[in-house]
Amino acid sequence: MDSDFMNYMALGLASENLKVVRFEFPYMSERRLGGSIRPPNPASTLMSCWRSVAKEVANYDTLFIGGKSLGGRIASTLADELSVRGLIVLGYPFHPQGKPHKTRTSHLETLKTPSLILQGERDPLGNMTDVCNYNLSPAVRMRWLPDGDHSFRPRKKSGHTEEQNRETAVTEIKLFVREIMESRNKQ
Repeated sequence: MDSDFMNYMALGLASENLKVVRFEFPYMSERRLGGSIRPPNPASTLMSCWRSVAKEVANYDTLFIGGKSLGGRIASTLADELSVRGLIVLGYPFHPQGKPHKTRTSHLETLKTPSLILQGERDPLGNMTDVCNYNLSPAVRMRWLPDGDHSFRPRKKSGHTEEQNRETAVTEIKLFVREIMESRNKQ
């Protein structure tokens, strides 16, 4: 929760007057304490953790949930259940690396929660070519970050910078939240 990437996103969103709550799944906390890399907890544990955090901070009428990679994937499985205002995912793991046929998208086909997925164009867990062939719900909006990898880092030769892609992500999130909240106020 305090990687350079997550710090940048949290501070960038906070500077746009969006409140950000960060937490770690149990396996990440154990990595911090034990120093060794541990595999993720079972999905049921991760989902329970997400539900607990949402319950603590929730005014579900104004709550947007999301996360980076696995955190975003778990949030996406709970968005409709929790009836949150929106979902924001930073680098969705559409498939395991090198296995684009083994998708993790079935729930994204029927998702009703307005969703923004920010994805690097060359993300090894779901690049632009792969994802354009998936059947995603109309509620899912994709925003592609130029030449970005799973953490939005472009190659030097691309002419884009990591800073530009991160800043674009923050701006896109701000605009998405504003649009969803304004549509709510019109109802």
